[in-house]
Amino acid sequence: MRHKKVDSFFLFLVVVMVLLGFFIFSSAAMGQLTKDGAGFLAVVSKQLAILAGGLLAMIIFSSIDYKKYRQIALPMFVAAAGLSCLVLVPGLALEAGGAKRWIDLGLLSFQPAEFLKFATIIYLAGWLATRKDKVKDFSAGFVPFVCLIAILTIILAIIQRDNGTFLVACGTAMVMFFVAGGKVRHLALLALMAVTAIGVLAYTRPYVRNRIVTYINPSHDVRGTSWQINQSLIAIGSGGITGRGFGQSLQKFNFLPEPIGDSIFAVASEEFGFAGSTTIIALFLLFALWGIKITTRITDPFGRFLALGFVCLVFVQATINIGAMIGILPLTGVPLLFISHGGTALLFVLIEMGIILNISKQRT
Repeated sequence: MRHKKVDSFFLFLVVVMVLLGFFIFSSAAMGQLTKDGAGFLAVVSKQLAILAGGLLAMIIFSSIDYKKYRQIALPMFVAAAGLSCLVLVPGLALEAGGAKRWIDLGLLSFQPAEFLKFATIIYLAGWLATRKDKVKDFSAGFVPFVCLIAILTIILAIIQRDNGTFLVACGTAMVMFFVAGGKVRHLALLALMAVTAIGVLAYTRPYVRNRIVTYINPSHDVRGTSWQINQSLIAIGSGGITGRGFGQSLQKFNFLPEPIGDSIFAVASEEFGFAGSTTIIALFLLFALWGIKITTRITDPFGRFLALGFVCLVFVQATINIGAMIGILPLTGVPLLFISHGGTALLFVLIEMGIILNISKQRT
């Protein structure tokens, strides 16, 4: 039986997370006041404009038949990979912290890795839908999957030095592969390969090694490489049960390096305490569970894998971000979707939500 309406509860969840995210972001952005008096209004206005555009995009994509993406999955993935490599072009890429992850378009910048994550999920959903039992086979299933992971490794981890996005993309892909029927021992082999690759990166790149050392020993170099995690833990701990109150965070002023970026969960925890931070985590968990519930009602394999991929993308990224802020995972720099500053990430996640809403119309 087909339903012509989108899943109303999933839509409600997305709207709640967007509104809550902007509420938290507005407070975190006050940290810009100490750097630039006009920075607060500029940052909030820009976020609001991106949010409005993203919601409009969500509405548009919720009305487009998701099956059309399957026809362009491979060209889209190739285009996304090529676009991501443009960060190597001198004068076109923007560099920050020694990494080139943005393309300068003049009035605005664009992070091609977000498009690559989006295209990867669409391509992988289409590929898995045609594999069926072949996913379990080493040569017909696992080897092609490893080739896809290798492409992501070269582009994200080596070229762009964006280990956080690489972990999100690969983590999401591995969940999709497992649900499609991939063998545990094949994924274990891939995990071993990943650990080996991380070891090589840690040996060749000091910033990777520093993050691993910081994760193992947060008290190491507290005024240097361990500054962010220590300030984050101070912010979260000082929030207590109910928090300091909206706008009352102290750590966002000259202490947390990225109060509107990957450290925004720490700001929210300081202002709204254990109750507020638990609510944020519960919303992401409910989002994941309801999204999975939608996938179980989809008979079309492509639609099921596509919805699963987008749901996992949000949840995996939230887990990595929050885990890093509370010290149980290494710092990666990925934003907290729906909440953190990041125009490209916010735009694409709302597009992805629109596609899930369209898929939800086909549930039985």
